[in-house]
Amino acid sequence: MSWALVDKAVMKIEGETREYASSENGRRHFCSKCGTSLFYTNDVAFPGMIDIQTGTLDDPDELPPQIQVQAAERVGWIKQLDEIPSFDRYPG
Repeated sequence: MSWALVDKAVMKIEGETREYASSENGRRHFCSKCGTSLFYTNDVAFPGMIDIQTGTLDDPDELPPQIQVQAAERVGWIKQLDEIPSFDRYPG
């Protein structure tokens, strides 16, 4: 999962979202029609910012990764991900 932390003032959100209070300050936001997780807000940890799941953007290439965060919790095989076969579509 790739996330991008951006200023709320520059983010344009089209359509209606639903909000879930996942913790005291954290809010998870979902598409009100299909339930897709879209972004996360926390006015204490990230005041004025919105943490967006980049796969939900119209053009995710506009926000390429710049750092890796929470690497301590990643699964062990992620370090070798570029060494395994890759397919543009489903194999076979």
